[in-house]
Amino acid sequence: MKLCMIGTGYVGLVSGVCFSDLGNTVYCVDNDKKKIESLNNGKIPIYEPGLEEILKRNYKAKRLLFTNDLKKAVSNSDIIFICVGTPTKKNSNSADLKYVFAVAEQLKKIISKYKIVITKSTVPVTTGDKIEKILSRLKSKKLVDVVSNPEFLREGEAIRDFIYPDRVVIGTDSNKVNRILRSLYLPIIKKSSRYLNTSRRGAEMIKYASNAFLATKISYINELANLCEKTGVDIKDVSFGMGSDERIGERFLRAGPAYGGSCFPKDTRALIDTAKKFKIDLSIVKNVVKSNEKRKILLIRKVEQILNKKIRNKIITFLGVTFKPNTDDMREASSIPMMNFLSKKNCKIKYFDPSGKKKEIDKIKNVEFCKNIPLACLKSDLIIIHTEWNVFKLLNFKKLVKKKKFSIFDMRNIYSPSKMKQMKIKYFGIGR
Repeated sequence: MKLCMIGTGYVGLVSGVCFSDLGNTVYCVDNDKKKIESLNNGKIPIYEPGLEEILKRNYKAKRLLFTNDLKKAVSNSDIIFICVGTPTKKNSNSADLKYVFAVAEQLKKIISKYKIVITKSTVPVTTGDKIEKILSRLKSKKLVDVVSNPEFLREGEAIRDFIYPDRVVIGTDSNKVNRILRSLYLPIIKKSSRYLNTSRRGAEMIKYASNAFLATKISYINELANLCEKTGVDIKDVSFGMGSDERIGERFLRAGPAYGGSCFPKDTRALIDTAKKFKIDLSIVKNVVKSNEKRKILLIRKVEQILNKKIRNKIITFLGVTFKPNTDDMREASSIPMMNFLSKKNCKIKYFDPSGKKKEIDKIKNVEFCKNIPLACLKSDLIIIHTEWNVFKLLNFKKLVKKKKFSIFDMRNIYSPSKMKQMKIKYFGIGR
């Protein structure tokens, strides 16, 4: 099939590359000329393991094309995916849909023969209705079918999630469209993925409901971790015991920092906002958001406790700063508020992250990016393991720090407290 992905951000690029690898011809469109030029040179703007290799392979095979020419891409495609960003509006909880609607307005001017228009961006319920209204101004209403097909891609594991998804959700009432899209996803469905055809509004709601539930699991286990610390219980034992119950499941039950990234923070807020518009009080989701914000403050206070409130002029190292491993995404990462706090206390902050130096951190005073782990850890008073990259899991801190007294704050519970005790290292975990 011939596909057009509008937007070459995380969702659009990963989906476009993976669809081309299934044998489809895919046009990836973006109004950022520099980004398109970079992609045509085989350079990707995001950190996602394995993506560059697949991109180059399909680009060489001419199944994958990058362009700024929306009209050409749409005209040569049968199915149009809208993959632009839906960030949170300033001073609001609602999703900013201006980019989505701008695309719809452009499509209205371009489409001259039948197309399937799909929202892959995460959008609130009824967004498809509004897109359909915009496109209904076409000379013939029969020229388009508007569909919701939410993505469920995890950063760092996106390629696997695309090829082996838990489910494929298609929101349409059209039998014709359903047959076409089922055919598009058939190579994936054959690998035992569930295929769900629901209403368009149902598909939109499924995405938000899923993300809000996962955010709830994270906040719940983080709050339990607080209780475990007071009662002398290891949260890892609790997580294992809970997760072994198949009704609950083990995923997203790892205590740690507040949840971050591009999805959970904005999607929980957007769901609350949508419910408000329909005069429904989502009290559970509201409290999840509150709990997550409190989490950021609580962990800063724990850093103070570890250093006995003697923070000034201390050398503090962050191992990992992204919100999760195998991604370069810094959106809503807990490391940023922690660094801001420590910077104001005149600490010298060093950090190393496998995904490289971060522009989001450059503006914070007293922060130094280190090219390797030894430089980051040298003479440190406190090492904070913020992100559980694999390279951090087997370190000899005694050799790295070269200091008699130092502490480790393991925010991901990578290390064994008993082993740290044996090595006479002052160790602090989460909920243990």
